[in-house]
Amino acid sequence: MSATPHNNKKRQNLQVSGFLFAIAGTMLFSLKSIFIKLAFIEGVDTTTLMFLRMTIAFPLYILVLVYALKTRPAKAAKLNSRNIAITISLGFFGYYLASYLDFESLHHISAQLERLVLFTYPIIVAILSWIFFREKITIKVFISMILSYAGVGFLFFNEAGAGNQNLVQGTMLVAGAAFFFSIYVVFSKALISTLGSLIFTSIAMSTAVVYITIQFFATHNLSALNVNPKVWLLSFLLAVFCTLIPSFFSAEAINRIGATRMSITGSIGPVFTIFIAVVFLGEDFGWEHVVGLFLVLVGVGLLKTKSHNE
Repeated sequence: MSATPHNNKKRQNLQVSGFLFAIAGTMLFSLKSIFIKLAFIEGVDTTTLMFLRMTIAFPLYILVLVYALKTRPAKAAKLNSRNIAITISLGFFGYYLASYLDFESLHHISAQLERLVLFTYPIIVAILSWIFFREKITIKVFISMILSYAGVGFLFFNEAGAGNQNLVQGTMLVAGAAFFFSIYVVFSKALISTLGSLIFTSIAMSTAVVYITIQFFATHNLSALNVNPKVWLLSFLLAVFCTLIPSFFSAEAINRIGATRMSITGSIGPVFTIFIAVVFLGEDFGWEHVVGLFLVLVGVGLLKTKSHNE
Protein backbone atom coordinates (compact mmCIF):
# COMPACT_ATOMS: atom_id res chain seq x y z
CA MET A 1 0.00 0.00 0.00
CA SER A 2 2.93 2.32 0.71
CA ALA A 3 3.92 2.20 -2.96
CA THR A 4 0.72 3.93 -4.06
CA PRO A 5 1.49 7.39 -2.60
CA HIS A 6 5.00 7.11 -3.98
CA ASN A 7 3.71 6.25 -7.45
CA ASN A 8 1.18 9.08 -7.29
CA LYS A 9 3.90 11.52 -6.30
CA LYS A 10 6.14 10.32 -9.12
CA ARG A 11 3.28 10.64 -11.60
CA GLN A 12 2.54 14.14 -10.35
CA ASN A 13 6.19 15.16 -10.71
CA LEU A 14 6.20 13.85 -14.27
CA GLN A 15 3.10 15.90 -15.05
CA VAL A 16 4.58 19.10 -13.58
CA SER A 17 7.93 18.67 -15.29
CA GLY A 18 6.15 17.81 -18.54
CA PHE A 19 4.19 21.06 -18.45
CA LEU A 20 7.37 23.02 -17.64
CA PHE A 21 9.14 21.42 -20.61
CA ALA A 22 6.14 22.29 -22.82
CA ILE A 23 6.01 25.93 -21.70
CA ALA A 24 9.76 26.46 -22.08
CA GLY A 25 9.75 24.79 -25.49
CA THR A 26 6.81 26.90 -26.64
CA MET A 27 8.43 30.19 -25.60
CA LEU A 28 11.70 29.33 -27.34
CA PHE A 29 9.88 28.17 -30.49
CA SER A 30 7.93 31.45 -30.42
CA LEU A 31 11.14 33.45 -30.80
CA LYS A 32 11.71 31.71 -34.13
CA SER A 33 9.33 33.97 -36.05
CA ILE A 34 11.12 37.07 -34.82
CA PHE A 35 14.60 35.80 -35.72
CA ILE A 36 13.38 34.69 -39.17
CA LYS A 37 11.85 38.09 -39.88
CA LEU A 38 15.08 39.83 -38.80
CA ALA A 39 17.11 37.50 -41.05
CA PHE A 40 14.83 38.19 -44.04
CA ILE A 41 15.40 41.91 -43.52
CA GLU A 42 19.10 41.17 -44.17
CA GLY A 43 18.20 39.74 -47.59
CA VAL A 44 18.64 35.99 -47.02
CA ASP A 45 16.14 33.60 -48.62
CA THR A 46 14.22 30.75 -46.96
CA THR A 47 16.28 27.82 -48.24
CA THR A 48 19.62 29.40 -47.32
CA LEU A 49 18.42 30.38 -43.86
CA MET A 50 17.07 26.89 -43.20
CA PHE A 51 20.29 25.34 -44.47
CA LEU A 52 22.40 27.53 -42.16
CA ARG A 53 20.13 26.80 -39.22
CA MET A 54 20.13 23.04 -39.70
CA THR A 55 23.82 22.65 -40.49
CA ILE A 56 24.72 24.55 -37.32
CA ALA A 57 22.38 22.34 -35.29
CA PHE A 58 23.40 19.08 -37.00
CA PRO A 59 26.69 18.39 -35.10
CA LEU A 60 24.92 19.06 -31.82
CA TYR A 61 22.20 16.53 -32.64
CA ILE A 62 24.81 13.94 -33.59
CA LEU A 63 26.59 14.45 -30.25
CA VAL A 64 23.29 14.08 -28.38
CA LEU A 65 22.45 10.95 -30.40
CA VAL A 66 25.82 9.32 -29.63
CA TYR A 67 25.40 10.18 -25.95
CA ALA A 68 21.85 8.80 -25.86
CA LEU A 69 22.81 5.56 -27.61
CA LYS A 70 25.61 4.95 -25.11
CA THR A 71 23.71 5.88 -21.95
CA ARG A 72 20.33 4.37 -22.89
CA PRO A 73 21.12 0.88 -24.21
CA ALA A 74 17.59 -0.40 -23.54
CA LYS A 75 16.12 2.34 -25.74
CA ALA A 76 18.87 1.95 -28.33
CA ALA A 77 18.11 -1.77 -28.61
CA LYS A 78 14.66 -0.87 -29.94
CA LEU A 79 16.11 0.92 -32.98
CA ASN A 80 14.93 -1.51 -35.64
CA SER A 81 14.43 -0.71 -39.33
CA ARG A 82 10.72 -0.02 -38.89
CA ASN A 83 11.20 2.49 -36.07
CA ILE A 84 14.02 4.22 -37.94
CA ALA A 85 11.91 4.48 -41.11
CA ILE A 86 8.96 5.97 -39.23
CA THR A 87 11.23 8.43 -37.41
CA ILE A 88 12.78 9.54 -40.69
CA SER A 89 9.31 10.04 -42.17
CA LEU A 90 8.17 12.09 -39.17
CA GLY A 91 11.36 14.14 -39.42
CA PHE A 92 10.39 14.98 -42.99
CA PHE A 93 6.90 16.15 -42.04
CA GLY A 94 7.63 17.82 -38.70
CA TYR A 95 11.10 19.30 -39.03
CA TYR A 96 11.61 19.81 -42.76
CA LEU A 97 8.32 20.32 -44.59
CA ALA A 98 6.46 22.11 -41.78
CA SER A 99 9.50 24.28 -41.06
CA TYR A 100 10.01 25.23 -44.69
CA LEU A 101 6.37 26.23 -45.15
CA ASP A 102 6.46 28.19 -41.90
CA PHE A 103 9.68 30.02 -42.86
CA GLU A 104 8.35 30.84 -46.32
CA SER A 105 5.06 32.18 -44.94
CA LEU A 106 6.94 34.87 -43.02
CA HIS A 107 7.96 36.43 -46.33
CA HIS A 108 4.29 37.26 -46.88
CA ILE A 109 2.48 37.78 -43.55
CA SER A 110 3.13 39.29 -40.13
CA ALA A 111 4.70 37.28 -37.33
CA GLN A 112 1.46 37.77 -35.38
CA LEU A 113 -0.79 36.19 -38.01
CA GLU A 114 1.74 33.41 -38.61
CA ARG A 115 1.83 32.52 -34.91
CA LEU A 116 -1.97 32.55 -34.50
CA VAL A 117 -2.52 30.29 -37.52
CA LEU A 118 0.20 27.91 -36.35
CA PHE A 119 -1.29 27.94 -32.85
CA THR A 120 -4.51 26.34 -34.10
CA TYR A 121 -2.70 23.03 -34.68
CA PRO A 122 -4.20 21.42 -31.52
CA ILE A 123 -7.53 21.41 -33.36
CA ILE A 124 -5.91 19.52 -36.22
CA VAL A 125 -4.28 17.18 -33.68
CA ALA A 126 -7.68 16.41 -32.17
CA ILE A 127 -9.21 15.72 -35.59
CA LEU A 128 -6.31 13.53 -36.74
CA SER A 129 -6.42 11.61 -33.44
CA TRP A 130 -10.11 10.96 -34.09
CA ILE A 131 -9.50 9.84 -37.68
CA PHE A 132 -6.54 7.54 -37.04
CA PHE A 133 -6.94 6.45 -33.39
CA ARG A 134 -10.68 6.86 -32.85
CA GLU A 135 -10.11 9.21 -29.94
CA LYS A 136 -13.37 10.80 -28.84
CA ILE A 137 -14.24 14.07 -30.55
CA THR A 138 -16.93 16.30 -29.06
CA ILE A 139 -18.91 19.42 -29.88
CA LYS A 140 -16.17 21.38 -28.10
CA VAL A 141 -13.80 20.65 -30.96
CA PHE A 142 -16.22 22.20 -33.45
CA ILE A 143 -16.85 25.23 -31.23
CA SER A 144 -13.09 25.52 -30.83
CA MET A 145 -12.68 25.53 -34.60
CA ILE A 146 -15.28 28.26 -35.06
CA LEU A 147 -13.80 30.53 -32.38
CA SER A 148 -10.18 29.93 -33.32
CA TYR A 149 -10.56 30.47 -37.04
CA ALA A 150 -12.83 33.47 -36.42
CA GLY A 151 -9.93 34.91 -34.42
CA VAL A 152 -7.51 34.18 -37.25
CA GLY A 153 -10.02 35.85 -39.58
CA PHE A 154 -9.83 39.11 -37.62
CA LEU A 155 -6.09 39.35 -38.23
CA PHE A 156 -6.43 38.08 -41.80
CA PHE A 157 -8.89 40.79 -42.83
CA ASN A 158 -6.94 43.39 -40.87
CA GLU A 159 -3.86 42.63 -42.99
CA ALA A 160 -6.02 42.50 -46.13
CA GLY A 161 -7.22 46.01 -45.34
CA ALA A 162 -3.59 47.09 -45.03
CA GLY A 163 -3.02 46.09 -48.66
CA ASN A 164 -1.02 42.88 -48.22
CA GLN A 165 -1.05 41.41 -51.74
CA ASN A 166 0.48 38.06 -50.67
CA LEU A 167 -1.83 37.49 -47.72
CA VAL A 168 -3.63 34.39 -49.04
CA GLN A 169 -0.40 32.74 -50.12
CA GLY A 170 1.28 33.38 -46.77
CA THR A 171 -1.73 32.16 -44.80
CA MET A 172 -2.01 28.97 -46.86
CA LEU A 173 1.70 28.28 -46.35
CA VAL A 174 1.51 28.52 -42.57
CA ALA A 175 -1.75 26.54 -42.54
CA GLY A 176 0.13 23.79 -44.36
CA ALA A 177 2.88 24.03 -41.77
CA ALA A 178 0.31 23.60 -38.99
CA PHE A 179 -1.14 20.53 -40.71
CA PHE A 180 2.17 18.76 -41.24
CA PHE A 181 3.36 19.59 -37.74
CA SER A 182 0.13 18.09 -36.42
CA ILE A 183 0.95 14.86 -38.24
CA TYR A 184 4.31 14.84 -36.49
CA VAL A 185 2.72 15.44 -33.06
CA VAL A 186 0.05 12.76 -33.45
CA PHE A 187 2.30 9.98 -34.70
CA SER A 188 5.43 10.74 -32.65
CA LYS A 189 3.98 9.90 -29.23
CA ALA A 190 4.39 6.12 -29.48
CA LEU A 191 7.91 6.33 -30.89
CA ILE A 192 9.06 8.87 -28.30
CA SER A 193 7.88 6.47 -25.60
CA THR A 194 9.69 3.57 -27.29
CA LEU A 195 12.98 5.25 -28.20
CA GLY A 196 13.10 8.11 -25.73
CA SER A 197 12.99 11.80 -26.63
CA LEU A 198 16.76 12.17 -27.12
CA ILE A 199 17.18 9.33 -29.62
CA PHE A 200 13.94 10.05 -31.48
CA THR A 201 14.46 13.81 -31.81
CA SER A 202 18.13 13.49 -32.78
CA ILE A 203 17.31 11.10 -35.63
CA ALA A 204 14.28 13.09 -36.81
CA MET A 205 16.17 16.38 -36.82
CA SER A 206 19.27 14.87 -38.41
CA THR A 207 17.25 13.52 -41.32
CA ALA A 208 15.70 16.97 -41.77
CA VAL A 209 19.26 18.23 -42.34
CA VAL A 210 19.59 15.76 -45.24
CA TYR A 211 16.37 17.01 -46.83
CA ILE A 212 17.27 20.73 -46.64
CA THR A 213 20.83 20.00 -47.82
CA ILE A 214 19.50 18.29 -50.95
CA GLN A 215 17.15 21.22 -51.56
CA PHE A 216 19.90 23.81 -51.05
CA PHE A 217 22.42 22.26 -53.44
CA ALA A 218 19.70 21.56 -56.00
CA THR A 219 18.64 25.21 -56.09
CA HIS A 220 21.62 27.29 -54.89
CA ASN A 221 25.33 27.82 -55.43
CA LEU A 222 27.83 27.90 -52.57
CA SER A 223 28.08 31.66 -53.06
CA ALA A 224 24.64 31.91 -51.44
CA LEU A 225 26.39 31.23 -48.12
CA ASN A 226 28.24 34.55 -48.38
CA VAL A 227 25.93 36.28 -45.94
CA ASN A 228 26.71 39.00 -43.43
CA PRO A 229 27.66 38.23 -39.79
CA LYS A 230 24.20 39.20 -38.53
CA VAL A 231 22.61 36.41 -40.57
CA TRP A 232 25.13 33.92 -39.13
CA LEU A 233 24.29 35.12 -35.61
CA LEU A 234 20.55 34.82 -36.25
CA SER A 235 21.10 31.37 -37.78
CA PHE A 236 22.98 30.30 -34.64
CA LEU A 237 20.19 31.59 -32.40
CA LEU A 238 17.63 29.76 -34.56
CA ALA A 239 19.68 26.56 -34.48
CA VAL A 240 20.35 26.41 -30.74
CA PHE A 241 17.62 28.33 -28.95
CA CYS A 242 14.74 27.91 -31.41
CA THR A 243 15.52 24.41 -32.74
CA LEU A 244 17.86 22.24 -30.66
CA ILE A 245 16.71 23.05 -27.13
CA PRO A 246 12.94 23.40 -27.74
CA SER A 247 12.81 20.27 -29.93
CA PHE A 248 14.04 18.18 -27.00
CA PHE A 249 11.81 20.06 -24.57
CA SER A 250 8.72 19.47 -26.73
CA ALA A 251 9.53 15.81 -27.34
CA GLU A 252 10.01 15.23 -23.63
CA ALA A 253 6.76 17.08 -22.90
CA ILE A 254 4.88 14.80 -25.34
CA ASN A 255 6.47 11.81 -23.62
CA ARG A 256 5.41 12.97 -20.14
CA ILE A 257 2.00 14.58 -20.64
CA GLY A 258 0.86 13.47 -24.10
CA ALA A 259 0.39 15.27 -27.41
CA THR A 260 -2.93 16.97 -26.64
CA ARG A 261 -1.90 18.42 -23.28
CA MET A 262 1.45 19.50 -24.69
CA SER A 263 -0.28 21.37 -27.50
CA ILE A 264 -2.66 23.12 -25.10
CA THR A 265 0.14 24.56 -22.97
CA GLY A 266 1.23 26.48 -26.05
CA SER A 267 -1.28 29.23 -25.16
CA ILE A 268 1.60 31.39 -24.06
CA GLY A 269 3.20 31.19 -27.51
CA PRO A 270 1.03 33.65 -29.48
CA VAL A 271 1.02 36.16 -26.62
CA PHE A 272 4.80 36.03 -26.37
CA THR A 273 5.30 36.28 -30.14
CA ILE A 274 2.90 39.20 -30.50
CA PHE A 275 4.63 41.10 -27.69
CA ILE A 276 8.08 40.58 -29.22
CA ALA A 277 6.83 41.35 -32.76
CA VAL A 278 5.34 44.67 -31.65
CA VAL A 279 8.40 45.67 -29.61
CA PHE A 280 11.22 44.52 -31.90
CA LEU A 281 9.66 44.40 -35.38
CA GLY A 282 7.37 47.40 -35.00
CA GLU A 283 4.29 45.47 -36.14
CA ASP A 284 0.91 47.09 -35.59
CA PHE A 285 -1.24 46.11 -32.64
CA GLY A 286 -4.86 47.26 -32.44
CA TRP A 287 -8.28 46.10 -31.36
CA GLU A 288 -8.42 43.55 -34.19
CA HIS A 289 -5.34 41.87 -32.76
CA VAL A 290 -6.83 41.85 -29.26
CA VAL A 291 -10.09 40.29 -30.47
CA GLY A 292 -8.31 37.81 -32.73
CA LEU A 293 -5.90 36.73 -30.02
CA PHE A 294 -8.72 36.39 -27.48
CA LEU A 295 -10.88 34.23 -29.77
CA VAL A 296 -8.00 31.93 -30.68
CA LEU A 297 -6.90 31.51 -27.06
CA VAL A 298 -10.46 30.78 -25.93
CA GLY A 299 -11.10 28.45 -28.87
CA VAL A 300 -7.99 26.36 -28.36
CA GLY A 301 -8.46 26.55 -24.59
CA LEU A 302 -11.79 24.73 -24.95
CA LEU A 303 -9.85 21.60 -25.81
CA LYS A 304 -8.24 21.67 -22.37
CA THR A 305 -11.29 20.11 -20.71
CA LYS A 306 -11.28 17.40 -23.34
CA SER A 307 -7.67 16.54 -22.62
CA HIS A 308 -8.29 16.20 -18.89
CA ASN A 309 -11.14 13.81 -19.47
CA GLU A 310 -9.14 11.50 -21.65
